[in-house]
Amino acid sequence: MKIICIGRNYSEHAKELGNAIPDKPVIFMKPDTAVLKGNDFYIPEFSSDVHYELEVVVKISKGGKYIQKETANKHYDEIGLGIDFTARDLQSDLKSKGLPWELAKAFDGSAVVGNFFKKENYDLDNLQFSLLKNKEKVQHGNTKDMIFKIDDIIAFVSQYFTLRVGDLIFTGTPEGVGKISENDILEAYLAEEKALDIRIL
Repeated sequence: MKIICIGRNYSEHAKELGNAIPDKPVIFMKPDTAVLKGNDFYIPEFSSDVHYELEVVVKISKGGKYIQKETANKHYDEIGLGIDFTARDLQSDLKSKGLPWELAKAFDGSAVVGNFFKKENYDLDNLQFSLLKNKEKVQHGNTKDMIFKIDDIIAFVSQYFTLRVGDLIFTGTPEGVGKISENDILEAYLAEEKALDIRIL
C-alpha cells in the first residue's frame, strides 16, 4: 500500500503558504509506516511546529495504469478523511535549500486515516468537510474548491504510478492549517459524519 498526496490543491491554501497556484498536480508520497496506529499522535522530537492538514482521502478499490478520467470513478468505492501532519519548520528549511520534503511529510505517524464511507452517499463535487481542534472549528473545506478533482487526480497519477487495491490518495487541504500542541483533541467530520478523532501527546 502506498500513500499518494496532492499538494496545493486548494487555491486559498496555496496562498496562505505563499505558494503559486499549480497548473499540474503537485505530488509527494508517504510510506505505509506513516499511517498512524491508534488514536494518539506523539509530536516528534525533531519538530517544534507540526501542523494539521485535513484532507479528503480516496481508497483505491481497482488497480490500473493510464486510467482515463472518464473511467476513474470505477477505481474507488469509498472516501474518508485524513490528516497530513507536516513538520512545517523542517519543511521550510528543506524548501529553502531546494531539497525534497519527505523528512517533513513522511515520518512515522504523519498520515492519520479515519473511517471510510461509501462514495455513492455523497456528492463528490460539492462535499463539505471540517476539522475541530478542542471543539473549535479550525478548517472547513468543500470539494467544489479543488483545483484538480478526484477523477483528474487518479488519471494524472496513474500515468506515473500503477495504482493498486488499497492505495490511498490524500487529495489536498483547504486553508486554515495550523499548529498542534500537546493535549489537543482533533475531530474531523465528512458532511455530518464523524470520520476521525485523535489526541495529541
